[in-house]
Amino acid sequence: MMAMPIINMVQTGQKIEFLRKEAGLSVKELQEIFGFGTPQAIYKWQHGSAMPSLDNLLILASVLGVTMDEIIVTDEIPTSGISA
Repeated sequence: MMAMPIINMVQTGQKIEFLRKEAGLSVKELQEIFGFGTPQAIYKWQHGSAMPSLDNLLILASVLGVTMDEIIVTDEIPTSGISA
């Protein structure tokens, strides 16, 4: 049996919020950096109800001074091998 990684969206959201605060940025400031009309996307990221797109994740990592791997929190789920 092998394990497959899955993104833990809630913990990733908590990590985004922690890193944002650690960087001294407000939600409003991130909203302006991304050019969003409202802060809803950032709140969804932080609550784990949505994930940033790959492009936005790359920008977020750069803005926060971390790698994308440092933002994403993964869990391992066991999977059974596919038999032929």
